[in-house]
Amino acid sequence: MEDEKSDQQQLAEWAASCAERVLGIFAADKPDDVRPRKAVEAARRWAAGEIPVSASRGASSAAHRAARETEDPAAKAAARAAGHAAATAHMAGHAAHAASYARSAVVQGANGGDAAGDAELEWQKEQLPGHLWEEAFPAAEIPQAPG
Repeated sequence: MEDEKSDQQQLAEWAASCAERVLGIFAADKPDDVRPRKAVEAARRWAAGEIPVSASRGASSAAHRAARETEDPAAKAAARAAGHAAATAHMAGHAAHAASYARSAVVQGANGGDAAGDAELEWQKEQLPGHLWEEAFPAAEIPQAPG
């Protein structure tokens, strides 16, 4: 019998999926910088039990450094989404930040503005197992990433 994944592992996979959707925004700005992509991979590898929390945290820190090294707000948000996805291995609450930054990247990188962010939120909701909703969106109002 296969063990069920923990809620935190499921949140890490979900956060990685949210961040992965916006990696192209970062890559368009910094095509040779793979740190955010490595952070998404680390989140998934941690969730699969392949790497320790410390490795995922290191990838998270690297993605956040990448975010600080770009001036483009959408690219910065995309890198932060990846960093928070990897940090979910350390603390489940980072998953909510990964999703929020992914929405921010979409809004800032799209001509659709808020409509694009609303569509992204709907996609995120569809991917999230129902029992994890409160963990991923703990506030009554959907969290928004800082600019």
